[in-house]
Amino acid sequence: MLAERDFRRFYTGYATSLLGSAMSAVALTFAVLGDGGSATDLGFVFAAGVIPQVLFMLGGGVIADRLGKRKAMLGADTVRLAAQGTLAGALLLTTPPIWLFVLLAAIGGTGEALFTPALGGLTPAIVPPAKLADANALIGVAASAARVIGPSLAGGLIALTSPAVVIAFDAATFGVSLVALSLLNVASGQPARRSPWRDLVDGWNQFRSQAWLCVITVQFALFNLFTWAPFLLLGPLLARQYLGGAPAWGLVVAAMALGAVLSGLALVGRKVPRRPLIVAAGGTYGYGVPCLMLSLQLPLYAVAAGAFLAGTGSAVFNTYSSTVTQQRVPQEMLARVNAFTLTGAYALGSAGLAVIGPVAALIGAGPMLGFAAAYNVLSSTVVLASRPIRSVS
Repeated sequence: MLAERDFRRFYTGYATSLLGSAMSAVALTFAVLGDGGSATDLGFVFAAGVIPQVLFMLGGGVIADRLGKRKAMLGADTVRLAAQGTLAGALLLTTPPIWLFVLLAAIGGTGEALFTPALGGLTPAIVPPAKLADANALIGVAASAARVIGPSLAGGLIALTSPAVVIAFDAATFGVSLVALSLLNVASGQPARRSPWRDLVDGWNQFRSQAWLCVITVQFALFNLFTWAPFLLLGPLLARQYLGGAPAWGLVVAAMALGAVLSGLALVGRKVPRRPLIVAAGGTYGYGVPCLMLSLQLPLYAVAAGAFLAGTGSAVFNTYSSTVTQQRVPQEMLARVNAFTLTGAYALGSAGLAVIGPVAALIGAGPMLGFAAAYNVLSSTVVLASRPIRSVS
């Protein structure tokens, strides 16, 4: 797969920027808290990075299809390089106020909203159709590997230098991605003969014409609300209560990423299944396993094993669902369709983070994670049995 010149160039830049972003997330936390910020301040900074992604993702999809995926990604990386470079400079020279952290996080999140819809649309333009599944598997491997390696590198570099240096390194990795994207040989976008609103409507019509994609989007909208958001918020809480704290939770997260890496590598070179979405839907059963392990307060090795299964299933799902989308959606509409999918899948989960804490305070973290696991099994079963999923071949 890496023998394909354009994919190799893109993959080098993308994997590098993923590593920088994984490192920067740790550095940002220490930068905010280390300069006298509170947990509330950190929450504002993180929210500022997420909210623009929800608000501007659909616009990012329209821009990517009108200008071309590569141009949109070049613009996004330029914005993110500027935001991270400015933050690094401010940290090196002074103690930035929280409002500056929030502003730059929002600018970076806006760049993410422009980059992400274009990503899935770029792959078919630089990869032969027969190798789409391999490319998607490798992209997933890069993301999962960065989640394992990045925080460890960041911790060591912060100990030797400062968060500002790590954030400056992240800015530089966006520069590497810019160079890689500029070297790609891909076609430009379609001429903008109609209004952006008409483009958005056309994207919506294309999205809802794909019944299987609508099913998956609804599945993940509710999954992120009822299963994944509780895991992300309550998992660290239970890890602190009975598993051994942050090191234990780090092991759980690493196990999940390791499962995704190994599974993704195993998928490279394999023939796409005759019913790819049935296999993909089967992979979603793994997500609820670590929730169940935590709800039962099982030992660390059991929780880590459950996380490993979740990571394995996520690689299977992401590889085959992305491949089917790229095969069935016209390339000139891929970014818009991706934007509708991502916005629908993540909006509820993001909002759910605000209410999970109070609900868990009423019923307990264990019962809530037990519900999260049960809901995951139910939703995966319903999706697996649905006609739109089973009919795709």
